[in-house]
Amino acid sequence: MNAAPSADPAPVPVPGNAPDTGPVRHFDSGRWLAQFAGLVLVVCHRCGGRAHVVPHPGLPEVRYFSELLFQPRRLACGGCGAVAGWQPGMRGAGLVGARLGGTEDPFFHRPLWLQTRCTGRILWAYNEEHVDHLSDYVRATLRERGGAGTTMAMFARLPRWMKLSSNRSEVLTGLETLRGLAGRSAPTDRSDAAHERGDRSRASGALYFRGGPYKDAP
Repeated sequence: MNAAPSADPAPVPVPGNAPDTGPVRHFDSGRWLAQFAGLVLVVCHRCGGRAHVVPHPGLPEVRYFSELLFQPRRLACGGCGAVAGWQPGMRGAGLVGARLGGTEDPFFHRPLWLQTRCTGRILWAYNEEHVDHLSDYVRATLRERGGAGTTMAMFARLPRWMKLSSNRSEVLTGLETLRGLAGRSAPTDRSDAAHERGDRSRASGALYFRGGPYKDAP
């Protein structure tokens, strides 16, 4: 009579394959909010759907991300065909750039498309890449800062409620809501938080001395 086959031996733990229970790290390299301003998703002024705010096509490649605050912009809605243009102001020989911050886009002052209510506040982002970077930061349990001038970096300037570990789960849920909104565009998809509230930076704008306006903008 053949003996019953023996049970498979217990797997031998392999060094390095054990679940990592250490902290989730995030290193702040000093990215500014302006680096996410190449594309801003906004509420269309005509139909209430999702519109894109981007630099005018045909402009020279930017050398510094801060130039995104001075480039002429175009608002375009794929739903209703609405189009609008924005040009930086002039002060002497310098351009007056847009000011970032708040729940309205800095160029046309339209409500941001990516907004949701979170911990009794409004959570917002310019685009999906912005959401990704915020998620990486909020998810981290160990946050490290590096580089010079980090006091102007986006993560250093986030409101305290977004940084609290007690709010981590709710903020991450809110960011997933924004990620879902980024893929929708109909007026009926609009968040109930995405409306005009006059929430924008009210400073006069930054000067960028370049000897005159953009000549190549359509």
